Amino acid sequence: MPVSKAAKKALRQNEVRTKKNTIAKAEIDTLKKNLKKAIESDKAKEAKEIWLKLQKKLDKAAKVNLIKSNTVDRIKSRLSKKIDQKFSKK
Repeated sequence: MPVSKAAKKALRQNEVRTKKNTIAKAEIDTLKKNLKKAIESDKAKEAKEIWLKLQKKLDKAAKVNLIKSNTVDRIKSRLSKKIDQKFSKK
């Protein structure tokens, strides 16, 4: 356990940041899951709305180093490929 005043404050800050980061990652996971469900059930409009929200969340997560930027790029690339394959007019 922390002894000094500064160490106690650092512990409090760490707990708050951990909760915030956990919530942010959970929101991203939920959006990814919802997007995959929308793609599978052929709901193009709903998929597009979720996709826009997910891109915004992923970019913000990369900006604050919650998720590495290359990981974000890979996720976005794979999901956009799925969307294009499902809803592109051939």
